[in-house]
Amino acid sequence: MFRMIIYRLFPPLRKHRLFTKEKDNEFDELELQVVRYKPEGLDTLCRNTKFSRKELQIMYRGFKQECPTGIVSEETFKEIYAQFFPQGDSSSYAHYVFNTFDHDRSGTISFEEFVIGLSVLSRGSLQERLQWAFGLYDINGDGLITREEMLDIVSAIYDMMGRFSEPSVDENTTKDHVEKVFQKMDLNKDGVISLEEFMETCRRDENIIKGMAIFDTVL
Repeated sequence: MFRMIIYRLFPPLRKHRLFTKEKDNEFDELELQVVRYKPEGLDTLCRNTKFSRKELQIMYRGFKQECPTGIVSEETFKEIYAQFFPQGDSSSYAHYVFNTFDHDRSGTISFEEFVIGLSVLSRGSLQERLQWAFGLYDINGDGLITREEMLDIVSAIYDMMGRFSEPSVDENTTKDHVEKVFQKMDLNKDGVISLEEFMETCRRDENIIKGMAIFDTVL
């Protein structure tokens, strides 16, 4: 799902299949226009992401074409999500996903932030993607997930899915579902979920991942 949002936001990326882990021979055949991107910045992104230099050049060209200012605002991000979920209210969930990309909390997503997040979601290992998911649920960034935070994210997902939620859920059903998942993940029963507990539980029980809809609404 997230890849469709990225392709809608940056149409030039569609034909280059950036969401595959295999090397694409097409890159060797491309006649790339020179992108004047700060060399040390590009080298850093090559080291910090799973994208090649050519892929980063293509993405930067598409990014600048669609976002001449060099940034993506939260409003634009929400508008894109709304196009994919017209049956519900995706604004809250889009806000939370946006925050996982907006590392410096500037209210905008820079090219660097965009590429780093995209690398994790499209080519990251299970551990890396689970760490991203933990960050999504850890709304206040204190390194722990509370019941309230989990309820906020799950509620946002149900709001976004709208009438296509199967089965349809009400507020009490959502709370019951969150409580069951929370109890499974809170291994030491201290009322919060640490990153270690989150990772261990998800690795041990893939149904937990499905139950939290961690990746269904993003990838």
